[in-house]
Amino acid sequence: MFAAVVLGALALATSCGSARAGRPLAVGPAARLPAAHSSRVVEIVMENAEYDEVIGSGAAPYVNALARRYGLAEQSFAITHPSLPNYLALTSGSTHGITSDCTGCGVSAPNIVDQLEAAGISWRAYLEDAPAPCFQGAGAGGYAKKHNPFIYYRDVARSQARCRHLVGFGPLASDLRRGSLPTYVWITPNLCDDGHDCGVGAGDRFLARTVPLLLRELGPHGFLVITWDEGSSNAGCCGGAAGGRIATLVAGPEVRGGARSSTPVDHYGVLGTVEEALGLPALGGARNPRSGRLTALFAHPPHLR
Repeated sequence: MFAAVVLGALALATSCGSARAGRPLAVGPAARLPAAHSSRVVEIVMENAEYDEVIGSGAAPYVNALARRYGLAEQSFAITHPSLPNYLALTSGSTHGITSDCTGCGVSAPNIVDQLEAAGISWRAYLEDAPAPCFQGAGAGGYAKKHNPFIYYRDVARSQARCRHLVGFGPLASDLRRGSLPTYVWITPNLCDDGHDCGVGAGDRFLARTVPLLLRELGPHGFLVITWDEGSSNAGCCGGAAGGRIATLVAGPEVRGGARSSTPVDHYGVLGTVEEALGLPALGGARNPRSGRLTALFAHPPHLR
């Protein structure tokens, strides 16, 4: 009897600790979504894969098809290990000295939310499995705080008005159906759909069912960035990045078909590309010319405003 109870408890713990793939967004075929007339930038961050685990891999047919159709940064690098510092780098231009996936830490520093709101630019972060907009717990289901950089910024986390922009995938489906995505869109899949727990193939399947919906809503000058938070190596570039060589793709109506860029770019350079497209000044490491840009993948420098 005791053994049965122990085994049952272990099975429950394993089940509760395992992320599962999410369901497709309930919006219907991409072709039925309202056509976007305004432009937006969308960022999707995937998890824990070196460049050659994705590009050229049979586990990622959709990503490779997307790379052939649009643009690929062939020398893209994460800043460091583990996850959280890279997410902060992508949204504020610094790791702020954080070297772990801490869940009780916070940052008081300028970030992209400050910039967006100062410029009157609409924004929302869609976080799969997030239980509530201002949730500050370490995790819930497949949601992990360490993959939500915005809740680490104290001026976001302590503001009800701001943290209400941190929503789950239900609002993402609703906003897609209504054609009401904001100008700046951040997407964090859950721990299975981002590849963290379930591998590159699961991440590819998530992108295959989600990206076509987003491409429909980019508008005439918008673009989508897909990048990985870190690789498995310490490969680096740009004078400070050492988080592995990763895949970074750009898609959109003004991205050159089949474009390839061999210019080194790190997460700060990805942030800088987004900021420049939105008419915002570069934050932190994004000001360093060595961090690069994704601009070469476009027919002309992206400009949404």
